[in-house]
Amino acid sequence: MQLKIADSWKNILNKEFKKEYFKELMTFVENEYQTHQCFPEKENIFAAFNTCLPSNLKVVIIGQDPYHDYHQANGLCFSVKDNVALPPSLKNILKELSSDLNCSIPTNGNLESWAYQGVLLLNATLSVRAHKAGSHQKKGWETFTDAVISKISQENENIVFLLWGKFAHSKSILINKEKHYILKAPHPSPLGAWRGWFGSKHFSKTNAYLKSVNKKAIFWESICLEL
Repeated sequence: MQLKIADSWKNILNKEFKKEYFKELMTFVENEYQTHQCFPEKENIFAAFNTCLPSNLKVVIIGQDPYHDYHQANGLCFSVKDNVALPPSLKNILKELSSDLNCSIPTNGNLESWAYQGVLLLNATLSVRAHKAGSHQKKGWETFTDAVISKISQENENIVFLLWGKFAHSKSILINKEKHYILKAPHPSPLGAWRGWFGSKHFSKTNAYLKSVNKKAIFWESICLEL
C-alpha cells in the first residue's frame, strides 16, 4: 500500500516503516480496503500526519478508533467531515469548549483547523471496517502509533498531551513527563463525561501552558466560525 504521508513525517518514522510488523500491517490494510468497506477513505488514513506537520506540533490528542459509520471519519480522532451530525463524544467536547472559552457551541465537527495549527489528532488505530468497531485493532496499528508517541516525546519539548479516558491515560507511560505537559480527564462520551470531563478546562489550560513556554496558543474557537 502506498504511504500517503507527509515527507517530514516519513523522515522521522522511516525506521518504523521498514519493520516487518508495519509491512504486514500495510498488507492487511490493503486487503481490507479491497474486500470490505472501510473508513476513513484510504487517502485519509494518515490525515492526522498530513494536516499537522512536525515543525508545527504543539498538542497531541489521542483517540482509539475511527468512526465506523458512513460519511463520518476523516482521519482525525474525534473529528467528522463537514456537515455531518455530531457523534455524542464530539458533542460533549464542543460543549466543554464552549463552557471553557466562553464561545458559542460549534455545530461544525470538522477539527481540521485545530490540526493545521499544530494539534495532532491521533487515533491509536487508523482504520476500521464499516460498522465493526475495533475490527482493525491488534493488527499492528497500536505498535505504530505507540512508536509515534514515543518518538514525539523523545525528539520534542513542551508538547501538550491531552489524554481523555482510560485508554488514552494508558499512553502516559510513553511520554517523558519532565519534558512535556500531560492533562488527563475522563472520556467525553456520555457514559463518562459527568465524572469530570465537564469542567476539565483542557482548552484554556493548554493555551496557558503554551504561552508560558513562548508558543502561540491554539485558536480552538476556529471551528465556531462559519465555513
